[in-house]
Amino acid sequence: MAVIELPWIDPAAAFLALADDPHLAFLDSAAARDKRAEVSYLCPDPVAHLQLGQQTPDPFADLHAWIEANTPGCSPGAGAWPFAFAGGAIGWLGYDLGRQAAGLGSRFAPVPGLPGASFCLYDTVLGFDHRAGRAWALAWDRPDQPAAARLVRLAARITATRQHPPAGAAPAWHADMTRDTYEVRLDRLRGYIAAGDIYQANLTVRFAAPRPADFSPVAYHMALRRLSPAPFGAYLGGGDGVVISGASPERFLRLAPDGRVETRPIKGTAARSPDPEADAQAAAALLASPKERAENLMITDLLRNDLSQVCEIGSVAVPELLVLEPYAQAHHLVSAVTGRLRAGLGATDLLRAAFPGGSITGAPKRRAMQIIDELEAGPRGAYCGAVVWIGFDGAMDSAIIIRSLVATREVLFAQAGGGITWDSEAGAEYEEMMLKLSALLAASRG
Repeated sequence: MAVIELPWIDPAAAFLALADDPHLAFLDSAAARDKRAEVSYLCPDPVAHLQLGQQTPDPFADLHAWIEANTPGCSPGAGAWPFAFAGGAIGWLGYDLGRQAAGLGSRFAPVPGLPGASFCLYDTVLGFDHRAGRAWALAWDRPDQPAAARLVRLAARITATRQHPPAGAAPAWHADMTRDTYEVRLDRLRGYIAAGDIYQANLTVRFAAPRPADFSPVAYHMALRRLSPAPFGAYLGGGDGVVISGASPERFLRLAPDGRVETRPIKGTAARSPDPEADAQAAAALLASPKERAENLMITDLLRNDLSQVCEIGSVAVPELLVLEPYAQAHHLVSAVTGRLRAGLGATDLLRAAFPGGSITGAPKRRAMQIIDELEAGPRGAYCGAVVWIGFDGAMDSAIIIRSLVATREVLFAQAGGGITWDSEAGAEYEEMMLKLSALLAASRG
């Protein structure tokens, strides 16, 4: 293995220089003032690629076996690499695959041209420390390609000048539900709450568009990160035209090498205002809202239960509850649930216990997922799944796939929604959903 420090280069510039790689992974922490946006990773030239179909019975076992089969037999030298991720798997798990793995059928066919999950195994990593303004590159030896020589070539590639690609034609977006239909189905969902089936469920609307012939996923991602910088932004090239470009604000599961676990569910939203006084009033109203607080508390409790399945008894705690976090378009209420993973368990066991995330399903989770399938107009595909990295050392971090564009060779998808409780008002929920979609649709116009 080899590690070198590089002259500082903006991660976005390095991304543009490597963007012709169809399996490029960019974990893009572009929210400059966010405490969780300290590090970005850029990973080209994977050594292996895993795709799982929608009918995979245990994707977590398959993912674990694939990582084990491809993990190098040594670990990074102490102090040589200053980042948490030193090579491993990066990819995504789709929501619909999670529902299938939970034993729940669907009335929808899978999204054509989109796998249930897609991961690449990377032994080459660029790490960017935003606070210090420093960058490093790491590579593992391959049988026919020494790590040091590969890093010299990589350093030359990222400093090469590349023009920003044009945005291309604007997609012709079409929603799979009208506003009237959405409001009718929200009322049906409230009926399930009144009947005692659930406490809340996440109801979403999907916008789709034929993929323009000149659509550039790279240009799209550059526009999205400008309009909606986020701590868990991501660009994942899956090959065959499949790309996820996201600006997620929500951490799903983080696992440290010593077994410490954290999840940070987002529930509760208020639109930002350019006027500082009005913005502060919106934030205060969100913090005081009984409906928004109850929505967050329900999902926090659900995630406490999910983590308790795999964490040491007595280790699960809620160190942060109903904390206000501001983002580009919205204020959110966020809580943190922590624990310590039981001995003998690993990242894929943690994913199995908690996937899909409670914030984008509802409570109780299983019944909420059944109602979602009944009331939504189409499959979710990758949306509401998770972007995940799992390191060679077993550590993991992940984010919920929200505020994200999903592209296949033929179609573009942008989707949003929100948690519905008994106190939800249809018009307000619809406006909140459109707020969440605003940057996604605007970015497609360049």
